[in-house]
Amino acid sequence: MKGILKEFKDFAVRGNVVDMAVGIIIGGAFGTIVKSLVDDVLMPPIGLLLGGVDFSDKMVVLKEAVVNSAGEPVAAAVQLKYGLFVNGVISFLIVAFAVFLLIKGINQLKRKPVEAPAEPTVKDCPFCCSAIPIEATRCPNCTSQIP
Repeated sequence: MKGILKEFKDFAVRGNVVDMAVGIIIGGAFGTIVKSLVDDVLMPPIGLLLGGVDFSDKMVVLKEAVVNSAGEPVAAAVQLKYGLFVNGVISFLIVAFAVFLLIKGINQLKRKPVEAPAEPTVKDCPFCCSAIPIEATRCPNCTSQIP
C-alpha cells in the first residue's frame, strides 16, 4: 500500500501534472470570461444588427407544457434552444482562436534563430585537391603556388 501511495505522490507532484492542473483552473476562469464576452458584449450588437434578435431566447417548442385545471404544471414543455447553441458555438470559436494565438506566440518564443553558416576556414588545393588553410599561398602538401 505504501508503494502505491509513493507512486501516486511522485505522479501528483511531477511538473507536468501541476502544469496541467494550473492550465485547467486558468481555462475554467477563461471560459467564464469568454461566456460573459459572448453573452454580454458580442451577442447584443449581433442581435441588434439582425433586427433586435436575442439569441439566448431563441427556441423551438417541440411539446407544450401540460397544466391541470388549477394551472399547475403536470409535464414540462420540451424546447429546442438553438439560440443557446449559437452562443455556445461562438464561445467555442473565441476560445479556440484565443488558444491558437497563445500557442502561436509560445511557438515563436521557442523557435531558435537561424544562425548564418560559418565562413569556410579551409579550401582545396587546385593541384593536389588536399585541404589547406584559406589564407595559404602555397600548398604544404605539393608545394604548388596557390593563385
